Amino acid sequence: MLKGIDPQLNADVLQCLRAMGHGDALVISDTNFPADSVARETVLGKLLRMENLTSAEAIGSILSVLPLDTFVDDFAMRMEVVDAPDEIPDVQKEVQAQIDLAEGQPRPMLSVERFAFYDLARQSYAVIQTGERRFYGCFVLRKGVVGPDE
Repeated sequence: MLKGIDPQLNADVLQCLRAMGHGDALVISDTNFPADSVARETVLGKLLRMENLTSAEAIGSILSVLPLDTFVDDFAMRMEVVDAPDEIPDVQKEVQAQIDLAEGQPRPMLSVERFAFYDLARQSYAVIQTGERRFYGCFVLRKGVVGPDE
């Protein structure tokens, strides 16, 4: 246990988040996502897990230490609902609330078509699979920077 670190962040996840650089993409997936096979194609090359958490809980913990990219529009993305790209399920609303809380202001995620999301995920730095069982609990976060002390 470490002081000041959310206990839901396990050692493997913390190591990954620390190793990522500015602009690297991190996939947070639900339990139905083909996480293991996709993760094998990422930079990290192996699947990480935060199994007992919802997508929103995992992302809230991750955002307690990971800055989001402020230089790009695709700092956070959600998988679109098939045949209903404008629909935003509750799981995605909960994650949006975590992002807005971390950012201190509303900052809407972009949506990505399902198969384009899979392609993007394969090019990411890593995949973290959560225990989220609701559909469309899949997201991409792009790491930002921590500036110098002023």
